[in-house]
Amino acid sequence: MVNLKEIGEKALSQIESLLEKKVEGIISVTRESEDWRVLVEVLERRAVPDTQDILSIYELMLTDEGELTGYKRIGLRRRADMMVEEEE
Repeated sequence: MVNLKEIGEKALSQIESLLEKKVEGIISVTRESEDWRVLVEVLERRAVPDTQDILSIYELMLTDEGELTGYKRIGLRRRADMMVEEEE
């Protein structure tokens, strides 16, 4: 079984390889029953000034062993725009 840090590292390397884009960082890592849910922010398009860069948020699902079982883009924003996560 992997720990939280290992899941994050596996998620980053797999999504960068799959999308061939730079991951800006991990937003969250949560355990959901048998799987891990990881949200990452990815640089979609560089711009000048960099406040106009386009960033996306991807949701990744990984097994307990760190195997990527699915992903989807769930958000898109300019770097300068505030991102507010709503509480459930």
